[in-house]
Formats: sequence, C-alpha cells, structure tokens
Amino acid sequence: MSDQIEIPEAFPDPGAVAGKRVVITGASRGLGVVLAHAFSRAGASVALVARTERDLKAVAEELPGPSLVLSGDATNEDFNEAVADATVAEWGGVDVWIGNAGISPIVAGPRETDASVWRQVLDVNVTGAFLGARAAARVMGAGGRLIFTGSVLGERPRKGLTAYSASKAALLAMAKGLALDLAPAGITVNVVAPGWFDSPLADAWKNSPELSAAITGHTAQRRWGAPTDLAGAYLFLASDASAFITGTVLNIDGGYLLV
Repeated sequence: MSDQIEIPEAFPDPGAVAGKRVVITGASRGLGVVLAHAFSRAGASVALVARTERDLKAVAEELPGPSLVLSGDATNEDFNEAVADATVAEWGGVDVWIGNAGISPIVAGPRETDASVWRQVLDVNVTGAFLGARAAARVMGAGGRLIFTGSVLGERPRKGLTAYSASKAALLAMAKGLALDLAPAGITVNVVAPGWFDSPLADAWKNSPELSAAITGHTAQRRWGAPTDLAGAYLFLASDASAFITGTVLNIDGGYLLV
C-alpha cells in the first residue's frame, strides 16, 4: 500500500560500538571505570583520561581491548587538545567522547560554601566538559558522539548541594547549545543523568541509614542504582541507533524525578 512506511532490510543495533574510538574522562574511578569496561568488552578502543596515571594504568590492565592512558587536568585547555591529538595519533580518530569527569567535594549551605570551592565545582563539571567537547569537535567527523554525565540534581536540587546542582543544570544547557552548534557537522550531543547510584560520590548518603532511606523513599523503584543500570544508556547513545537523537537528557534514576 502506498501509505505504508518502507521497512528497511536492517536496523542499527543499539549498543553496537565495536571498532569505535572512545575517550572517557574521569576514567580512574566510579562510573568511569564501569564505562571503560563496558565499552572495551563491546569491542571499542578506549582512551582513559584522569589526573592520576597510576590509577588509570590499573584500570587499563583489566580491560580486554585496546586502551590508551592519558593523565592530566581535564580543566586545562591544552591537555584536552592533547588528548584529542593523542587519540588520533594512536587510532586515527575519535568517534565518541564521554565527558564524565566531575566532583562534588562538599555538602554545605551557601554561607559555608567558600567561593573557591564554588569555582572549582563549576570549573571541573562545566568548563572542563566544555573544553573536552571543544577538543573532540575539532577531530570528530560526521557520526561523532558527545555524551556528558549529568545528574538528576541538575533538575531537582537537594539541600546542601547547590554548587553541584548548579553545575549539572549548566551542563544540561551547555549540551543543548552544543547540539545546535554541532548538528551541521553531523555530531550529536546528549546527556545521561544518573539518579542515586552506589558510587564514591554518594558514599556520604549510602553509608547513612537515614539519608539512604530518604533517597530510596524518593525513588519509584525503592532502590539504589547499580553500575549495570547505567552502561546501556551510554552504549546506546554511542551507537548508530541513536543517530537522530541530539540535545536530549536521558534520566537513569529509577523514577527519582517522578516521586
């Protein structure tokens, strides 16, 4: 029938990233390590980026596939450019850049938050992410993927986390702006916004029975997220199946924003 949509002979495989060249910042701990393993096991070559070379080497030694260790300051413009150049020199290009580096060093009210700490949080979580995206866009071709690690706290702040929440809200706006700027080059830009996961950043809440109960009570699925709950979102957004998705925030939160 003429009004029927034409069915293609094949569909892109969500999560298929074999052969892709992937940069992961903040790769020495927490979610960064999980992502490194997920992409490496899926057949990607992974460039690991963080401050501490020793920790990155420990991660690299456990990966089944090709990896590259690049240690330095993710808030430094020259270092981000060097990461892009090193990945191109090693593998011929960059297909996926995951801006995952982030900090939340304190839980404090506005009067107790030093201006230097505020600037540090914004510098790492927003400026560092922008500089990485800027470096990636220079070496990426059509089909490139920029994926940022956001947070549900960018949409629903919590008491004592104003600096972190502000940084993640700014990251969402930045990603949408970059999506518009980079669409003509065929590069997509998206954000994965985790809810409350069992990770080093959440230790203060996870280790407190009262705070942990408050978190799970505010989550529709009534549990903390596990590392395996997150990796699939990044693999999907890095794959060809996500080609028409850009400027989007994918909340992986067990329904935290619903309750």
